[in-house]
Amino acid sequence: MRIALRIALAASAALLTLGVAQAQEKTLRIGTEGAYPPFNNLTADGQLVGFDIDIAKALCDEMKVKCTFVAQDWDGIIPALQAGKFDAIVASMSITPERAEKVDFTHKYYNTPSALAAPKDTTLKGVTKEDLAGKTVGVATTTTHFNYASKTYTDSTIKGYPSSPEEQADLANGRLDAIQDDIVVLSQWLDTPDGACCKILGTPNPQPVEIFGPGAGIAVRKGETDLVNQFNAAIGAIRANGKYKEINDKYFKFDVYGGES
Repeated sequence: MRIALRIALAASAALLTLGVAQAQEKTLRIGTEGAYPPFNNLTADGQLVGFDIDIAKALCDEMKVKCTFVAQDWDGIIPALQAGKFDAIVASMSITPERAEKVDFTHKYYNTPSALAAPKDTTLKGVTKEDLAGKTVGVATTTTHFNYASKTYTDSTIKGYPSSPEEQADLANGRLDAIQDDIVVLSQWLDTPDGACCKILGTPNPQPVEIFGPGAGIAVRKGETDLVNQFNAAIGAIRANGKYKEINDKYFKFDVYGGES
């Protein structure tokens, strides 16, 4: 009887250990765009790289889950999350009330300002509504930059693009007067041969929180509060243990996190 009991207990312990191991090996599918360097981008051999990718990997390590990544066009990224194609979006998605009606957000994991770029020989003097009156401004659609441009530059033609590279190409080729995007994305492009044509024109000031939100957060399906809490705890942990700074310094010469909001 005692031998049988010992065998049963040993078997139970083995099953428990297996269950813990399986729980630790849980896979979290991360959706990202792959067309927004330096935050997320696809290399020539199809690898996803960038700040968003490294942050996601660090958060998964902190949460003790395995990460896999799914590249998804920006326009369809929230519907793809809702349809179960992946479990979370880590793609520089600004936290806004409109999006919060469709997904749940974590705390921010970075916050950088919007800016406009224009050709180096532009006659534009600034980034106000009056400065850009009668001009054509390119902006990636379904972004906070597009929302701001549409609401602010009502005397301009706002031309939408599926992603940043397309608007950048049209500005370089003289088909636009200016483009609006994240200042980091624009600055990195301007440092490339393709962006040598152009310069930062300025940053809208103020940058209304009701449009731009408090920063970029991780989006999950509505009601998945436990996952939100796990991500929030992991964001706090990598901020505290130095991993966030290590990733930050790999890509930027300043603290991309922004203020402590």
